[in-house]
Amino acid sequence: MKIQDNFNLSGKVCIVTGAASGIGRAIAIRLAQSGASVTVADVTTDVIEGGEPTASMLEKAGFDVQFRHTDVGSTADVETLISDVVDRSGRLDILVNNACVRHARPLLEMDEAQWHHILNINLSGAFRCCKASVRQMIRQSAIDDVRGRIINLSSQHGIISAPGDIAYGTSKAAVAYLTRQIASDYAAQGIVCNAIAPGKIQTGAGGRAADPAVLDRAISRTPWPRLGRPMDVANAVLFMCSSSSTFITGAELMVDGGWMAA
Repeated sequence: MKIQDNFNLSGKVCIVTGAASGIGRAIAIRLAQSGASVTVADVTTDVIEGGEPTASMLEKAGFDVQFRHTDVGSTADVETLISDVVDRSGRLDILVNNACVRHARPLLEMDEAQWHHILNINLSGAFRCCKASVRQMIRQSAIDDVRGRIINLSSQHGIISAPGDIAYGTSKAAVAYLTRQIASDYAAQGIVCNAIAPGKIQTGAGGRAADPAVLDRAISRTPWPRLGRPMDVANAVLFMCSSSSTFITGAELMVDGGWMAA
């Protein structure tokens, strides 16, 4: 067997939420390149960092990719997404929960409505997608003991504080717990659930992500001699989706250039 065969996802049906831009875009590209049928689920096709929309770019390159407009803050949208994918492909093998929003504020400056909005997308959105996906996955036949795989995007800032950003860090800490709970509750049914926790990843987004003070702090805290790239996270997701990932569930894999080790 060739080593790369372990990372061949041909025949696998995948959904990646928040895949229009950044990390989600890189994940969709990497999974499609590995042979998977990929549904790009997002509220927009616009690419924050610039370029052709993810799904149309991959379709032109000959990959099996489709776009579905999905607001993970809406239960109806999520249910429709899962049912459409299953109607089209007959099953759902992999869910990647990447969709999230951010509104950096410390406690005393955080508006309650914005707090609820961030938790609704980052945490409850993952909950909705996990629930609808697990409901489908447990009805499927198992392949190599696995009926379905879920990869949730958490964050290093769910483990340590995110300075001046209470809602984001709180939501990501809860996503890590959600991951462990699902892994424990549904292991007997063949459901694998893991999390990927990125460190500072440069996606091409502006605003706070490109703030010199934020970048300086990230560079000083990251032992590796560069900051992260979206494909660094996508490669970790591919591993968690692949047949090389065995007897691993309920884990949170750091992709942070050694930030949490320093």
